[in-house]
Amino acid sequence: MTKTGTTGRAEHGDPPRRHVHFAQIRFADLDPLNHVNNVRMLTYLEDARVSFLRWDVDPDGAGFGGVVVARQEVDYLRPLLLRRDPVRVETWVTEVRNASFTLAYEIRDDEHVYLRATTVLVGFDAETQRVRRLDDRQRAHLAEYLAPAG
Repeated sequence: MTKTGTTGRAEHGDPPRRHVHFAQIRFADLDPLNHVNNVRMLTYLEDARVSFLRWDVDPDGAGFGGVVVARQEVDYLRPLLLRRDPVRVETWVTEVRNASFTLAYEIRDDEHVYLRATTVLVGFDAETQRVRRLDDRQRAHLAEYLAPAG
């Protein structure tokens, strides 16, 4: 599902801002035990990441374009079953470096967290096949969602 939103901007001790992507569970996402397949849950993270990084909304070149996944770590906390209502994939930033950044995620609803994950992404220039630094607009976007891990 492409509907996205954000939680409120962090102010005066409020929780950090999170990007919210709604994932609709499909019958094809299920494994033989009727749980959402673990690999399909990574696809939910990918869909949320694409939405967060604004690949589809880039009129001024402010999107992220060339980045590659360097590391992904996932904790599956409880089975996610077929349901009518979508789940939320909440995304925020835990670290920004010169050429890389770390995203954290939760797949959740109002009662449960089903998955927690982190992804390290590295800026990458496809033409030169080399790591590239993040530009100021990219760093500014990431800073809006920064909540250091810990």
